[in-house]
Formats: sequence, structure tokens, C-alpha cells
Amino acid sequence: MESLTGSFVRGSPVVARPAACRSPVSTAVVRPSCVATPTKPPSAKVAKRSKVETLKEQSDYLRHPLMEELVTDTTFINEDAAQLMKFHGSYQQDHREKRAFGQGKFYQFMMRTRQPAGTVPNQLYLTMDDLADQFGNGTLRLTTRQTYQLHGVLKQDLKTVFSSVIKNMGSTLGACGDVNRNVLAPPAPYKNRPEYAIAETLAKDLADLLAPQSGAYYDVWLDGEKFMSAEFENPEVTAARNYNGHGTNFPGSPEPIYGSLFLPRKFKIAVTVPGDNSVDLFTNDIGVVVLCDANGELQGYDLVVGGGMGRTHRNATTFPLLAQPLGFVPKDDIFHVVKAIVATQRDYGRRDDRKQSRLKYLVNDWGIEKFRTVVEQYYGKKMQPFRALPDWQFKDYLGWIEQGDGRLAYGIYVQNGRLKGEMKKALRTVIERYELPVRITPNQNLILCEIEPSWKADILATLSGAGVPDVMDVDSMDRTSMACPALPLCGLAIGEAERGLPDVIKRVRTLMTRLGFAEDESIVMRMTGCPNGCSRPYMAELGFVGDGPNSYQIWLGGTPSQTRLADTFMERMKLQDLEKTLEPILYMYKQKRRDGEGFGLFCARVGFPAIRSYMAGYIPAEQEADLPKVGLGKDVYSSLTTLAMKQGKSVSHLASEAVRSYIA
Repeated sequence: MESLTGSFVRGSPVVARPAACRSPVSTAVVRPSCVATPTKPPSAKVAKRSKVETLKEQSDYLRHPLMEELVTDTTFINEDAAQLMKFHGSYQQDHREKRAFGQGKFYQFMMRTRQPAGTVPNQLYLTMDDLADQFGNGTLRLTTRQTYQLHGVLKQDLKTVFSSVIKNMGSTLGACGDVNRNVLAPPAPYKNRPEYAIAETLAKDLADLLAPQSGAYYDVWLDGEKFMSAEFENPEVTAARNYNGHGTNFPGSPEPIYGSLFLPRKFKIAVTVPGDNSVDLFTNDIGVVVLCDANGELQGYDLVVGGGMGRTHRNATTFPLLAQPLGFVPKDDIFHVVKAIVATQRDYGRRDDRKQSRLKYLVNDWGIEKFRTVVEQYYGKKMQPFRALPDWQFKDYLGWIEQGDGRLAYGIYVQNGRLKGEMKKALRTVIERYELPVRITPNQNLILCEIEPSWKADILATLSGAGVPDVMDVDSMDRTSMACPALPLCGLAIGEAERGLPDVIKRVRTLMTRLGFAEDESIVMRMTGCPNGCSRPYMAELGFVGDGPNSYQIWLGGTPSQTRLADTFMERMKLQDLEKTLEPILYMYKQKRRDGEGFGLFCARVGFPAIRSYMAGYIPAEQEADLPKVGLGKDVYSSLTTLAMKQGKSVSHLASEAVRSYIA
């Protein structure tokens, strides 16, 4: 019997898997028994595990105590059930701004969908739009992983909401929790570019390959009914999941890849084509690059591993990392090598400390060579050398796009991914009227697809009448920005992001205009309400990471192509000091940048010590008139002026530095 995520075993005996073999790495193929059983005798000390690990193991594959908690009369579920709820695609939240005095927390739920490659059928879009109005807070949110988030769902409505999504070509399974999350792919709607079609198909196949299989999802939300999907799983995916030639599987388990403990933490995959970094490839646990020959025939895949953004403030053992090249695999081996990487993380990733349990820490601790060796044991083959790739570019897919089949697509900017008000109504009108499918981009925007050229004028008129801006009217800094939801709903948020970034961008634009920058000059800005990095601020040219009320950590040095990690420039900046902090940095950039050099690369090239030194002596132009006057000889002033120009400083700036140095 097929489900939305393929076949799963019902009624199979639960097979508990012992701790993974941690013997020294060798180049020999690991026997399944070695992977499945410990080398030490049973009396050896059992490795420490966090509370969540025990909860997962005792949950009967994510069923209990969630099923019991969902039917109680309370407005919330207990902490254990809330942890399991994540695997089903939902977080319990407390709306901090709706708390009534003396009544405690205002509980509600956020539901997140699974949308591999960001593709959304017309039927599902209309369903999500209805659910937002009927059971949510009236808005929909597009995420940085090409999914929907529906906020404001009450406990009593959860089953209705989940079952509605499932029965209308959607799913939330694996959208959260310690499993593979939504698989990204470029949202390109091209019908004449085979490499993009391959990337989209692979994203969907990998999502199916790594989806939980035990059937708990349907027991919880459909009372055990195995809903029939119109889209059946690729038979090659089913065969690859069941294959256990090199110890990747738990024989006889309802979860053949995950087992009863699932993964140590969340796991993220992105698929793309050479040169297209719309997916922020290097921030993922696995990045897959589709490689075709000159005729568009698939040859195989380059893989990078070990990327991740999450960290904790003032905890030096946590940090963002970029994925590293792992190697190349032939086209027929992609499912097996992905399973091998997942199995390596499953069996060797830390389960005692969730702050250290992402794949990036395993790769960082081992080094890429050792990591590759272990992956090859589960894969059963040697990986081929990583193949050369062209330079990466960020593509936002906004504006009108030729699909290549005579039809059009239209990419629409959605500020921080929040669909609401008149914009939401207008989009509903055109999507319903023309039965359009849509795509969600990794930059929180929306693409309308399959548009006949004759519909273009009406669509534009409907959207512009609702105040939806044409992409040409959107500030370039808005166009490349991202923010997470943060306050008031996210339990981890300690500062604003979605509600705060628009004003910050306006202030930065005003400052740049005053300093003489052209209106089309841009800086990639991203903001989060906490250090977890959901909007990937550590890849931005200018990143704001929430560190308290109206306080942010400042990161500088990323690139528009998202290929370089930013660094911490300031531990804390109060929002009221935004202009005072950024003005000298921007002025220095304007005066001393090289031709075509972006802000992030400039900051990385000159280095933070030079920037801080420049800031220390910087004098804003509006303050110069109030400075005490000091007489200089004409020849000295002339030399000072020439030197100031060479150093990218004002005369007052350089004179103050020189006198201060002399006095010291």
C-alpha cells in the first residue's frame, strides 16, 4: 500500500539498535554486523544521551505521549509531546503579546509544510489560504526552506488542519524534528533546461527517501488511514531505501534508515545546478550539484557536506560552518551515497549534547578525509574526485520569466515571506482564477507559474490594484534581504527580526544616500531574533543577530553569491546606534573600495582591525562645522588634503588622527 511518502511497514516488531560501532576508521568495507553492534562487551559504560534521545526511543516511533496529549481538554500539550510534535511538522508556541494578566501562556501552534523544491499545486495553495483564514492568524508565511508556515492554530483545530493538508496534496511529515528537513532546489520554472528538471526531481526523491516510514504520522492525524496519493514514490527510491548491503539499515525496523532514535539533530539537504546558488548550498548538511554533459545528459553529482548556521551566543564551541567538497558520484549512486552520509551522522553524531550534534561538528572534528573514509564504508565504494564548478551566483527569480514552453512565470517579492492583507487576497484571486501552481523560493518569495501570455495584463492589474509592487519598484536591499519570524511567537527569539528588518533597511538606505551612494547600490542584509540563524545571517554582507531587546550582534564579510562566511564584528549594538555604527564603515567602503568590490568582500579584504581604527578617528561631516579651529600652513594643509584623499578620509579625520598620535 502506498502512502504520501511511499510504503511503510505496519505491525513489524520493534528492533532496538545498540550503540554504533566506533572502532578506528579503516579503508575496508564495514560489515553490517559491525555497524549494528558495539565492539565493547555489554558491561562497558553506555554512552551518555540527552533526554530527547530517551524520549524518541520510548515513543513507539513518534506516537506516544503525543496521541494522548492531543485529546486532553487543555490548550497545550506537555513537553514530551511537544518534542514529538516537531517530527509531525508543528511547534507549540506561546503568543507573548496575547498573554492575559494572571492567565499564563497563550498557547497556539505553528504548522510547517513539506514542499520539496518549493513546488505547490494549485489545490494545495488554495487549501493553505483557506486554512490561514479559518484556523490560523489570517496570514501565511513563506520560509527560507521553500515551505509554508501557518501560525496561530489552536490545539482543538490541529487535526482538522493537518488532515486537510494531507488530503489536498500536501504533507507536514519531516518538516521539523530530528530527521531530514525540506529538500531545497532552485525554484526555476524552466521547461527547456533539463538540469533544472533533474534537480527538482532529485529534491523530491531525496525527500521521499528520507521521510519517516513507521506510519505514526497517519495514525496521529488520519486515525491510521493510509491516504492514497496521486503521486507514487519512485521505485528506485523504494529499492534504495530497502537496500542494506553495507550496514546502513535497521533490519526489520519500521524505520529502516532512522531506527528508534532517528537522527541526533535536524538534517538539511539542498540540490542545485552549477552556478545557481539560489539555495544557499553551503549552509546545508549535504549539498548536491547536478552535473550534465553538453547535451543535457545527466552524468552524476558533486557533493559538499558539513554546512550549518546554528550557534549559541558566547559559546565558542558552537559556530556556523560552510559545507566542504566531499566528492563526485555517478548518477545511479546518489541515493546510496546520501544514505551513507545520513548513516554516518546517525551512528557517529553526538547524542549527549544537542548543541554539538549537527553534522558540521562531526565533519569539523574528524576532518573531511576521515569523514569521507567512513562514508565510503557505508557506501561500499570509493568516491571520485570532486569536479570543477563555475563561479556561483545568487538568483532570486523575481519578475517575468520565460518558461521555455510558450508560457510565463512571474516572481513576486514578499517582504520577509509574510503573505497578508490585500496582497494575500489578490494572489488568491489570480491563482484561483487561472488555476496556477506556484513555487516558493529559498529567499521567501513566490513564483506564479504556467501563465498564458494573454493573462499577463489582467494579473498585473489585479496585483498592482492591491498594492503589490512590481519587482523593479522594490529596493534592491529589500529584494535580497531575509528575516525569521522571531517575536512574538518563536520561543527562542530574544529580539525582533521580521518586524524589525524593514525599518533597518530604510535607515541604512537613507544613510547610504546621504553618504553619496547610488540608489541602485545594494548590501545583502539578513536578520534573526536569536543566534540559531534560520534566515542564514552568517552568510550576509551585513548580518544582524538578536542579542536582546533592541540589541544585535553584527556580522560582516559575507558575499552576494553566498560563498563566504561572515565574521563577528560587534558583540552588541543597540538599535538606536545603527547610524553611528555603520556610517564610518560605509564611508570607508565608499572611499577605499576597489572597482566592482562588494561591501562584504571589502570588509573581509581590509580586515576588522583596519575598520575599527578608521571608525575611531571618523568625524561625521555635519559635526565638522562645530569643531575647534586650528591654523595650519598652506603647504601643510595642501599635503594633508592630498594624503587624506589617498587614505579615503576627510581632512579633519586625518588631522585629528595625526595630532592625537603626536600628543600620545
